[in-house]
Amino acid sequence: MSARREPVGTGRVVPMRAAAGEPHGAARLRHHVVTLLVENKAGVLVRVAGLFARRGFNIFSLAVAPTHDPRFSRISIVVDVESAPLEQVVDQLDKLVNVVEITELHPLEAREAELLLLTVSADAVSRSQVIQLAEVFGARVVDVGTDALTVRFASSPEEIDDFEEVMRPYGIRELQRTGRIALPKLVRED
Repeated sequence: MSARREPVGTGRVVPMRAAAGEPHGAARLRHHVVTLLVENKAGVLVRVAGLFARRGFNIFSLAVAPTHDPRFSRISIVVDVESAPLEQVVDQLDKLVNVVEITELHPLEAREAELLLLTVSADAVSRSQVIQLAEVFGARVVDVGTDALTVRFASSPEEIDDFEEVMRPYGIRELQRTGRIALPKLVRED
């Protein structure tokens, strides 16, 4: 289920096309990315989060930041569809005044990314191994201590998961992930 709202104030939600090759009503994944284009005003995020709390909807991850247009922010919410049907989540979000556009991004038609900062134990013996593994994944060492390294890695959520698992045996001291952000894949002319 994807929806696009027309200009602010119309209150109309228009369904978007289904994912290419996907029959209507096909089985869905447990987590779906819903992006909201919202007016960049104080209290909008609180209203969105409050809606989820009041309705008992579970948020798997949430990321918010201004867009290229300072009047708007984009909120990316990974919704656990086992806590509520996706259509119900979208219907409730559509009732919020400051929401301009709602889009549910099908995993096959989205570019997803996430950022990880990870501090891992790295003594004199393991330091070069950790640095080499970071380089293999395309991660970057951003801080060096006497017995630890902090690494920054931006990639797909699956690659972030893989990198985290590879670092785990070295001893993860601290870890912070941003949560998923996503945009639709661009259409290519054949």
